[in-house]
Amino acid sequence: MTMLDRMRQHRGWLKWSLGLVVVTFILLYIPSFLDTPGSTISSHEVIAEIEGRQITAGDFRRIYYEQIQAYRTAYGGNLNEDMLRQLGIDQRLLQQMIDEEAALAEAAKLGIDASDAELRERILTMSAFQENGRFIGDERYRQLLQLQRPPLKPAEFEERLRRSLVVEKLRTAVTDWVRVAGDEVDAEFRRRNEKVKLELVTFQADKFREGVTVSDAELAQHFDANKDKYRIPEKRKIRYLLVDMQAMGAKVTLAPDDVQRYYEDNADQYSTPEQVRASHILLKTEGKDEAAVRTQAEDVLAKAKGGADFAELAKTFSEDEGSKEKGGDLDLFGRGAMVPEFEQAAFTLQPGVISDLVKTQYGFHIIKVTEKRPAVTRALDEVKQQIEDQLKVERAQAQATRMAESASADIKKPADLDRVGKTRGFTVSESGAFQRDEPIAGIGFAPEVGAWAFQLAENEVSPPIRTSQGFVIIAVTGTQDAYVPKLDEVKEKVREDVTVKKALEAARLRAAGVAQEAAKSGDLAKAAKAAGLTVQTSELVARGAALPEVGISAAADQAAFALPAGGVSQPVTAESAAVVVKVVEKKDVTKAEIEAGREALRQELIAEHRNRFFSAYMTKAKQRMKIEINREALQQIIA
Repeated sequence: MTMLDRMRQHRGWLKWSLGLVVVTFILLYIPSFLDTPGSTISSHEVIAEIEGRQITAGDFRRIYYEQIQAYRTAYGGNLNEDMLRQLGIDQRLLQQMIDEEAALAEAAKLGIDASDAELRERILTMSAFQENGRFIGDERYRQLLQLQRPPLKPAEFEERLRRSLVVEKLRTAVTDWVRVAGDEVDAEFRRRNEKVKLELVTFQADKFREGVTVSDAELAQHFDANKDKYRIPEKRKIRYLLVDMQAMGAKVTLAPDDVQRYYEDNADQYSTPEQVRASHILLKTEGKDEAAVRTQAEDVLAKAKGGADFAELAKTFSEDEGSKEKGGDLDLFGRGAMVPEFEQAAFTLQPGVISDLVKTQYGFHIIKVTEKRPAVTRALDEVKQQIEDQLKVERAQAQATRMAESASADIKKPADLDRVGKTRGFTVSESGAFQRDEPIAGIGFAPEVGAWAFQLAENEVSPPIRTSQGFVIIAVTGTQDAYVPKLDEVKEKVREDVTVKKALEAARLRAAGVAQEAAKSGDLAKAAKAAGLTVQTSELVARGAALPEVGISAAADQAAFALPAGGVSQPVTAESAAVVVKVVEKKDVTKAEIEAGREALRQELIAEHRNRFFSAYMTKAKQRMKIEINREALQQIIA
């Protein structure tokens, strides 16, 4: 982590440190808004039970909505809630919660717990609660918890921390024996870090398709040898009632003061605080004679105030690795982003003025402010349309949710879909046959609908299922079992596969001629030119890098790294091309590089091995546990 990163994180340090606990595990704080108006699922309803340990609707709602907000903050409007739901975020979050409870159940079975003394020791040593290497004290500890959003009570935070300690102790007990041998570490370091520079001649299969013919006998032979590849998966048909949220949104009307009230209640969303842009030169004091560092800093300051180029001084003298190559530029930042002494100086200076020495916990800074931007609040007229659109969507969602739940209460069997649809004015449609993960005619890509379609029994109906259009209530009307088709059903697909195979073989044969000539002369470029082709040259690349005209190819990697410098490969078949490679240069890893990187890689490999073993251990443990999930309640929550 760079010095700039640490400076910017100082004020938000607690937030992110606590985040390691509260994002991984579930906070007990459950705001009142999670009891959704009109919802038939209370916060206390159990949606999953693991060996008697319960996950409630309130637990899930809190973490689900927190995750939605986190994604919105990170990706803005480009990643909306419907997209997240289609990506299966809800299922992954529930699985994480189940995994935690399963780990706690396994720990209890093994007699693993975290004592009050262990909990206290962890709190006292957390960097979030330390200043100058010492615990900040109980009063400030409670104050900092209160500053979290949402605020945390000590008991709540400590319960979550205790749970994380128990899981940590379980993981240690199960995996502490795992070690990695030194020769394995060194071999992996070489594998990851050795590099080659290559010349490549690529023969794209598409260029060899012309003239390829495929006989009926070849089709039959290929199909008979690869029948499983052409197996048609199980399919379902559904009849569904649609509560069209999009149509409702178009009909929503807003009162004039609705927008004004929302704007006033959410003023922070439309305000940009005061910001400055500054550059700095940092001379660190950690582990050094402070007086000597001050003397050096004063000398650099004199140069800066004497008219020397500030950016060049930063590149020469600054010890902030994150900004020195950019001439010390820190970009725009607001209040609270930097440590207090730095912030005070930066917001006091006028653009173009260079500060005196500024002492912080990191050392001595010389600061030059290059730009100041005053606080700005966007006028209501600028954001009026945005607010209107948001309010319409929210109200359409609420209306659609109420109507879908009401309709669902009247639908007990598939025959009720048409009756309720007709009396309430909802559209009832039937899909074609679809596979579990395919888009559904009339609905589109909706994994949750597919999941329900493949688990419903005859004469059952689903609860309301959220889709991009609104809510659907479905019943299965037909099932097509998986089967191996007759050749005629997939003839064109088989023909395409055989054509590609034959074109790729033709490309490989052509590549073999060039490889043979290059092996004789040692000159791949000359052999390629004689064949009317040109050589592409890579940079020095490690395994897994994209190669010119080939992309990422494990086969090309294997051939290239097995060759000595100057060596030419036999034709290598990639996904859609044949390629011949010559190693122009080979950069081996030095003993000094291995020595320098060995310990960090050892720890990484140990962590990887332990994670894999713990995952396998918990998979086995969960197979012995009684785990029950109320998927109907879960669906109603996320709706």
